[in-house]
Amino acid sequence: MSFDVVDLRAFYADRLGGIARGLIGARLKRVWPSMTGEQFVGIGYPTPYLPGLTDGAERRVAFMPAIQGAVNWPTDGANAVALVTDELLPLPDASVGRVLVIHGLETSGHPKDLLHEVRRILIPGGRLILVVPNRRGIWAWAEKTPFGHGRPYTRGQLTRLLRDAMLAPLEWTEALCAPPIAGRPWIGTGARWERIGVNLWPALAGVIIVEATKQFYQGVSIAAPARVPAAEPALRPAFDRPW
Repeated sequence: MSFDVVDLRAFYADRLGGIARGLIGARLKRVWPSMTGEQFVGIGYPTPYLPGLTDGAERRVAFMPAIQGAVNWPTDGANAVALVTDELLPLPDASVGRVLVIHGLETSGHPKDLLHEVRRILIPGGRLILVVPNRRGIWAWAEKTPFGHGRPYTRGQLTRLLRDAMLAPLEWTEALCAPPIAGRPWIGTGARWERIGVNLWPALAGVIIVEATKQFYQGVSIAAPARVPAAEPALRPAFDRPW
């Protein structure tokens, strides 16, 4: 079971969602301090995190899964959101440099296919950030938040998924060390809890954040290919831009 887009929008409009956005967003900005000139895709429900993070990007779009539903974004301009399936992202091969997946992998019915599609659309050396609920964290048990739905992961499970998709993990971090309680005045913005928790109990953080990159090479068959003369197309389309 997963939150639908109405639940997600309501969560981020509430105080606890605002705390989560602030804590996770600060970590994302630390990993990707600049997006200037990048082609960017967010997958899942990324829109609360895009303002600030994607400033300066040459192009930015958000893909929301069909099982979840979609809402227009941004509210003050042309829509940049599309409804998609995990098995087929509507972009050409090697067309984007940065991909963020949040509220996407844990609720996907085909997580391996999703990561293979992410690899397909990334340029060589392109970067991916996954934000997923931590199996050991208390947020994975908080069913009133989107982090309490879907399948939570461990670092080991994420490592295997990424390597199966030929994506190499680069950097790991955590977020949401504050408890998922918004009504208490002592929780504040959660920033103090975050500083303490990252140092004292990072294994119990609410989400795992991993940056990975597209590997340049993959294994090929050692059998010699048949020597067939290459045929050139009579007409070759020309594109000024990749997408």
